[in-house]
Amino acid sequence: MAFIGAGGTIASIGKDPFDVLDYGNNDKRLHADDIVAVLPSLDGLARVRPVRFKNIESTEVTSGDWQDLVLLCTKLAEDNPKLAGIIIGHGTATLEETAYCLSLTLKLTIPVVVVGSQRPLNGLSSDAQANLVSAIRVAVAPASRGRGVMVVLNDEIHAAREVTKGSTFRLHAFQSPDFGILGQVDGDAVLYYRKPERLHTADSEFSVTDIENMPRVDIAYSHAGSDGTAINAFADAGAKGIVLAGFAPGMGTPAEVAALEDAIAKGVVALQSSRAGSGCALDSARHRAIGIIAADNLTPQKARILLGLALARTTDRSEIQRIFAMY
Repeated sequence: MAFIGAGGTIASIGKDPFDVLDYGNNDKRLHADDIVAVLPSLDGLARVRPVRFKNIESTEVTSGDWQDLVLLCTKLAEDNPKLAGIIIGHGTATLEETAYCLSLTLKLTIPVVVVGSQRPLNGLSSDAQANLVSAIRVAVAPASRGRGVMVVLNDEIHAAREVTKGSTFRLHAFQSPDFGILGQVDGDAVLYYRKPERLHTADSEFSVTDIENMPRVDIAYSHAGSDGTAINAFADAGAKGIVLAGFAPGMGTPAEVAALEDAIAKGVVALQSSRAGSGCALDSARHRAIGIIAADNLTPQKARILLGLALARTTDRSEIQRIFAMY
């Protein structure tokens, strides 16, 4: 199996074992081969081939990095037909976004596991080593095939579409609020209880080309008294799509709705999501009349990715509605 190192906390070294919060100032991150060298016992789990990527903080990740990761994963699979799986070490800030974009654009049936940690590699009670071991076990498990891109932390296996980071520092930060985990890792046992229902990976219509052609899509966040300034600014800046992270169950202030209506008149595609973090966005009759599309239960940050990929192919509202119903 291959282990791609993309930086983040799982690759970070704090100045001492107590440096578990502000270790970014140390600016020391290990490459994939360095991480594997620190864990020689990995040889007992699988033959791990380390692959260097961009050793960065996940706050630096862009769609260009997603494109590069898709190309790299594809090449690794093509060059190694017997490859059991691929693991990507990643920072937790944008881990869920990278995982979701990969799940929509990778055409692989082998397991692809995105893994991170909440504490640096040398930190007191670091979860880095345990998370990597669990990710390896998931990647080589025969039952993992065909489940798309998965996220593994804290001995839990999550679907890329559904997982989100729900805490800043806690080790159990990653959750799948609506439907729960796919499975779990108990010791050397990888146990599954369900499969993702929405289209992904080999069954997805999207490709690496769509990442390259993704237009600008911005997210506006609703709050009491919002006058729609952010929406107007995004439209003026050239956004082709705007996601409104609205009040639950999925609505903005009157001024925000009016701003979205103006943006739609200018050719911008508007999407309504919820800032609640769980549940489907309301697909109201008023929104349909205006032309606002409901984002299903996708978080705003994931709705942005799917809308961007969709807009790389079409601006037809009914087609975009179809895409959100299937993915």
